[in-house]
Amino acid sequence: MSHVTTSGSTFGAERASGGERTAIAPELSPRITEDWLAVLVGAALIALMLVGVRPATPRFAWGTPELEIGGLVSADNLARSARMAILVLAPLVVGAVMLRSNVRTFLPGVALLYVLAWLAQAMAGYVGAARFGLEYVIFALSVGLVINHTVGVPQWLRDALRTEYYIKTGLVVLGATILFDEIVGAGMLGIMQALVVVISVWAFAFWLARRLKVDDELATMLASAVSICGVSAAIATCGAIQGDKKKLSYVTSLVLLVAMPMMVLMPIVARAFGMSPAVAGAWLGGTLDTSAAVVAAGELLGQAGRNAAVVVKLSQNALIGFAAFFLTVWWATRNEGGKHGASVGLIWERFPKFVFGFLLASLLFSFVLGTDTVAATRGLVNDVRTVLFAIAFVSIGLETSLTSLVNTGGGRPAAAFLGAQAFNVIVTLLAAYAFFGGLFFALPDL
Repeated sequence: MSHVTTSGSTFGAERASGGERTAIAPELSPRITEDWLAVLVGAALIALMLVGVRPATPRFAWGTPELEIGGLVSADNLARSARMAILVLAPLVVGAVMLRSNVRTFLPGVALLYVLAWLAQAMAGYVGAARFGLEYVIFALSVGLVINHTVGVPQWLRDALRTEYYIKTGLVVLGATILFDEIVGAGMLGIMQALVVVISVWAFAFWLARRLKVDDELATMLASAVSICGVSAAIATCGAIQGDKKKLSYVTSLVLLVAMPMMVLMPIVARAFGMSPAVAGAWLGGTLDTSAAVVAAGELLGQAGRNAAVVVKLSQNALIGFAAFFLTVWWATRNEGGKHGASVGLIWERFPKFVFGFLLASLLFSFVLGTDTVAATRGLVNDVRTVLFAIAFVSIGLETSLTSLVNTGGGRPAAAFLGAQAFNVIVTLLAAYAFFGGLFFALPDL
């Protein structure tokens, strides 16, 4: 895996060959682990929004007579963008201080990443891009790849390329959008489909990867990424098994590159074969690997298709915490538990702590806060999460070597991923017809 670059799991620390984390210098050791920091930073962002720090968010839609490009770069919209930058970046920079990052390079670096993420959102806001389901994830990755493969990445920027830090924090914020009553309110069909797909696709993907002689760590991350929800699941899985960050970087890059054509082609295929909106939506929701892509592609299918897609995707997102727990227990028992199984302490050490933040945020917004508060903050919460993920995907592009995706492991991991994704597309289509085709269950009101 030497050709794949990675951000690492902590500032000022790296993974030793024996599986332990060794500080480069004692005086630079982080004050807190990255997982717990993601919980604190995500919680701080949510708390700020709950107490009333709710700036007007920038507008990105343009390309029509009513929405000209001038509005995108107007003084008002740039001021909105600046206020959003302060809201999101201030806690991230404080976190970098806690991790003993070099703030003199991290601050301008993360500011540049925000500008590039803003540019990606602006590209996705063009009406022509939205029409084909091309959303910010694609453009964020593409911007990073283009820079990386043309002018290159300057050394001063590399300290800010902390993909996992941004995604873990974004996942905590994402929890605030996973409302249990909405998932259950749409019926149990989405949950049932998610369980069938996740279990069957994970088992097949892991089996195929091992048949192709992919090592256990990489096979586990590949299987989780294909079966659950892409990059987010890969991050959670890597934390659960304390996997190699270079392998994680490889998986996240592969997920996003494969997702690019799928986002465009799947809605076209669904319409060409005359799938019902509910079936098509459930198919997209179960196979596309980012929530934003699901919503964007679902919009092309009408209200019923979009709602079915969102229900299935939310159901799979909600499984992140449960999957992380089971993978933690399975991996610890299989690899480190010995004859007596894994101890509670070992499982706790392995469990990715940021998943707690995800679950707590979901429980808070589902059962504690009033509906008015949830409604008043939901749009901003989604926008903050989008900014964090956009910054992360730009970082992935800046770190990814396209040739390494083909050359790594003789191409076997890529072949395993593509084979598993093909299996995922077929199984999810069958499950979509079974649960949302009206064959065995009454259709929910979508």
